[in-house]
Amino acid sequence: MKKLLNNNLIKNFLIILVFTFLLEITFRIICGAQVFDVSLIRIFLGLAFLALVISFILSWTNKTCSKVLIIITAFVFSIYAFLQLGFNNFIGVYMSFNTSSQLGAVTSYIREFFLSFLGKFYFIFIPFILLILYYVFLDKYTERKLDKKFMLKSRIKYEPGIRTISTVLALFMIGFVYNETLTVSFMQNDLQTVSNEELFQYPSVPSLVINEFGVLGFGLLDIKSLYVDSPESYIFDATDDNISYDTNRTFDDTLWEKLISEESDTTLNNINNYLINNTITDYNEYSGMFAGKNLIVIMMESVNEIFINPELYPNFYKMYSEGISFSNNYSPRNSCATGNNEFSAMTGLYSIQNNCTANVYRNNTYNTAIFNLFNNAGYRTSSMHDYTEAYYYRGTIHTNMGSGAYYGVQDLGIPYYNEYKNWASDEDFMNVAMDITLSEDSDEPFMLWLTTVSSHQPYNQSSVEGDKYLSITEGTDYPLDLRRYMSKLKTLDNALGILLEKLEAAGELDDTVIVMFGDHYPYGLKDTTINQVLDYDLDDYERERTPLVIYNSEITAEVVDKYTSYVNLTPTIANLFGLDYDPRLYMGSDVFDENYWNLVVFADGSWKNDSVYYNAATSEVTYYTDEQMSIEEIRNINQIITAKMQMSSLIIQNNYYEYLSNALETLKVEQETYANTENNYTEEEIMGG
Repeated sequence: MKKLLNNNLIKNFLIILVFTFLLEITFRIICGAQVFDVSLIRIFLGLAFLALVISFILSWTNKTCSKVLIIITAFVFSIYAFLQLGFNNFIGVYMSFNTSSQLGAVTSYIREFFLSFLGKFYFIFIPFILLILYYVFLDKYTERKLDKKFMLKSRIKYEPGIRTISTVLALFMIGFVYNETLTVSFMQNDLQTVSNEELFQYPSVPSLVINEFGVLGFGLLDIKSLYVDSPESYIFDATDDNISYDTNRTFDDTLWEKLISEESDTTLNNINNYLINNTITDYNEYSGMFAGKNLIVIMMESVNEIFINPELYPNFYKMYSEGISFSNNYSPRNSCATGNNEFSAMTGLYSIQNNCTANVYRNNTYNTAIFNLFNNAGYRTSSMHDYTEAYYYRGTIHTNMGSGAYYGVQDLGIPYYNEYKNWASDEDFMNVAMDITLSEDSDEPFMLWLTTVSSHQPYNQSSVEGDKYLSITEGTDYPLDLRRYMSKLKTLDNALGILLEKLEAAGELDDTVIVMFGDHYPYGLKDTTINQVLDYDLDDYERERTPLVIYNSEITAEVVDKYTSYVNLTPTIANLFGLDYDPRLYMGSDVFDENYWNLVVFADGSWKNDSVYYNAATSEVTYYTDEQMSIEEIRNINQIITAKMQMSSLIIQNNYYEYLSNALETLKVEQETYANTENNYTEEEIMGG
């Protein structure tokens, strides 16, 4: 036993286990998660397994070396937990190794990232400090006590072979019990969108994984996910939950049904069966109200409801108050929020939560994307952005979605900066964008997508656009970072003024529809700062609330109070313009449909409407009214959301729309060839007779 103590196996095991468990508890306290939860049993077992593996490796080193390595390991674990707290606070999701492709871009705003950290986040280092204090003041004392105790009681030799065998047996026992926690009934939550067993196979919902497996457990599972694919068994078949209504919008599914009957690929047929049974939304009083008009979609960088201000931002307010405005619109953040949210708005799909979907799958094609819908309707389509491709490969992404021409900042020929704190002017952007669009001599209507940049962070340092219009908030007690943000919004509002002026001068204003939405809220500002302008509580994802406006100079003003997000944009626009589209191919739906599913879904599967908020990370339900929902009703909503998100992932991962288009076209050609052959044969017979 003396040798046991000399090789530090048990001692180091206990030290590592106590440290990591305290780290997990501290993390949960800081996050505001429920500390005493049944998931702690699983987390403790996982930490015991990890601690035993580490201590076994260290048992082959001397005491000094093992102490140093434990301190280094503990520091790395603490830094990882610290960064996860900051990343979730700053971006709105937990960081994943699957988004490492954006690391180079993220380093551009590393200063703003660390400045956003809340003071309470530093408490995560308390377990590490306690570990250091233990080694300084108690380590030698406890070691002498243990040595003396075991020297008196035992002379049993602890050989390396015995050490290895006993460690392996202990790991097997811990692993067996841990595995049982993944399925044993008392450790499951019936409301979870994804089961613990499925999350262990693939950590698809980071916030839920952290709640059920701990922050260190998520880190290990996240690393594992780099080398494994999402298992097919993970996919939830929710075709029974798709709701069918009697509609005037019908489709001939003969070829699709034939494809399903002949398809041997299980995954592709899972998608086929889900989509063909998906809800068909009907025509409504808004269908075709903008048929034949031009369309300009503007995704506004970092815009939230601070922009709704008639004195400071009159151009936006004019369109907001005179158009169709949505009072409960949200732009949920996820990994790579701007690029992924733009992707979702263009395709009507949910992006894959733990990667930069727009970049990773940039070579996919989408005949269902907004550009292709307008291409098919005879429009000339284009898209523009006043920055480079340093973050997202828009030149490839937009083209593969059907944009007839993509213009980056170099193509536009406007001034821009290579330094992170300064961005191109949206005023310059709008001038050139409209000159290009309106100068084309064509009888075809145009569809244009604009993504702005001027209101991008940072706000905590001097910049050209951040300082340009500081005078509009002079005399207020707003902090300087908020004033800089509001200055940048002024640049955007001026750009909208240029847009209206040029459309009117060209005689196109009445014939043009302008759709505007924010890509995400200005997460470079703290909640307390935002609350100096917006007086509502920003908890329960209310910070994700952003404007959505549909404007045309000839319509009557209207406020829509349905809960919406960018995933509904393309099907809603398609209905408004009377385009030929199949609503079953989108995970979002037409907001104006009388059976619209009135709730907004966030990146981790959380959701809310005017009466209920479901937190997917904790599986907790908050009610805003006296009206309650049954467990079955909530579970059913969760299953539908899970199916939509999982189907979106499958569609993207398998480049499904290209497959479907090609397969149906092949069947169509075969059918036509067969029909022609039959007709020719009949004619020959007739002639021969």
